[in-house]
Amino acid sequence: MEEKHTNSHLTASEVSHLWTAYQSNTLAICGLTHFLTHIEDQDIKEILEESKLVAEQKNNEVIALFNAEDYPIPQGFTKEDVRSDAPRLFSDALYLEYILNMTIISLSMYSMALAGSDRNDVIQFFSECLKSTKELHIKTKALLKEKGLSSKNPVIPIPQQVEFVKNDSFLSGWFGERRPLLGIEISNLLFHSKRNALGHALITGFSQVSPSKELRRFFEKGRDISEKHLSVFTKLLHVDNLPQGSPLLTSEVTTSTTAPFSDKLMMYVVTNLINSSIGEYGVSISTSPRHDLALQYTRLIAEISKYANDSANIYIEKGWMEQPPIAADRKELAK
Repeated sequence: MEEKHTNSHLTASEVSHLWTAYQSNTLAICGLTHFLTHIEDQDIKEILEESKLVAEQKNNEVIALFNAEDYPIPQGFTKEDVRSDAPRLFSDALYLEYILNMTIISLSMYSMALAGSDRNDVIQFFSECLKSTKELHIKTKALLKEKGLSSKNPVIPIPQQVEFVKNDSFLSGWFGERRPLLGIEISNLLFHSKRNALGHALITGFSQVSPSKELRRFFEKGRDISEKHLSVFTKLLHVDNLPQGSPLLTSEVTTSTTAPFSDKLMMYVVTNLINSSIGEYGVSISTSPRHDLALQYTRLIAEISKYANDSANIYIEKGWMEQPPIAADRKELAK
């Protein structure tokens, strides 16, 4: 990648987003390494291979940026975190759903990273990340449609003319008659349904294979939470006679009880999903005028935030949590 920056050091924002990208890409490489060992569908295999190649290329660029700054290369995830010889845990179809979800999270992450970058070389890096991720997202979505694996989103009526909201029942939802869901509210509920269905399947698989009783119980709790959240979104859609989100994907999980990944890696996947969901629920609050929807999202955020805290505590207790980029402790230095 062409160097276009001056002698300025990486900013706090830049180094943090690069550090996070490295963690996410090493995670992806490990997961895809195992997936590619068992993949049967040639079309899906090509998507997985492209995903792995992109992750490897981007990580090499992060390493180059860090080396130029004498910044320590994070540990991330390594070959020690994956067992390529372990039996298949998920189906080809779930691999493809996972890739789609990974691109959605990455598009959000790289957009924030680009917005928070100042140096030309870092701006160029995250611009390229966005471009390659967007292309992968489009290819994956197209293949899901081609394979008949994507659900059709509902269509809402076209208004005959421009209309304006006339009373405050537009905002109500706790008492009295509720208005039908807005298009954006439908979009949010469908997205969260699909995300929780995927999360439920992944955590179900992890609960089968973890050698740790403590983590199996933790994963089982997460499985129950995701199923509960899926039920909440499904019921809200059902009231307006809309397609009810996504069915559970448990059938895409095999009966294997041999772990293909380390407990550390599986915990990180779950933590990533939780953190992403907290952010997405927050966005949904801001785009859902109906008060009952905001209340539901607030309640669900509180529930998964507690689960996220439990996850962080386990991660720290096990000695798995790498120290993210952090400001100097001036009080400690002054002692």
